[in-house]
Amino acid sequence: MFIDVELKLLSHQGKIMKRIFNIVALMAVVAAMSGCATPVRERVVIHEQPQKVVVRQMPAPIQESVSAQPGPGYAWVPGHWVWRDGGWQWQGGHWYAGAVRPMPPVIVEQITVAPSPSHFWVQGHWKWHGNDWLWVKGRWML
Repeated sequence: MFIDVELKLLSHQGKIMKRIFNIVALMAVVAAMSGCATPVRERVVIHEQPQKVVVRQMPAPIQESVSAQPGPGYAWVPGHWVWRDGGWQWQGGHWYAGAVRPMPPVIVEQITVAPSPSHFWVQGHWKWHGNDWLWVKGRWML
């Protein structure tokens, strides 16, 4: 009777050991096979669309009539367009006590990439500032 119980116990332990061995063997096979996997390489192709640049062009100059010179030593500052409060505004000509050099030629600027599709480019322009012409650089605006 003791032998029967002992044989059954040994048989039961053998089944457990066999099961553990099979599980360990299966895990080893799975681990080995995972190294055989080929990684998937995806190729990303980006087709950049040409950027549409919206330029708010300065309007044509307005012809002004020059009033009589108020006195000796005065020079006429011609009217010109300036960007103010979200749009081009005409700055009328006026007399200035002192010498006024002619407005310099427009500076051609390189337009950079827009910060967003909703931005528009305001071109650079000259404006009268104090006693001389000042170049206001072109810039992106919303």
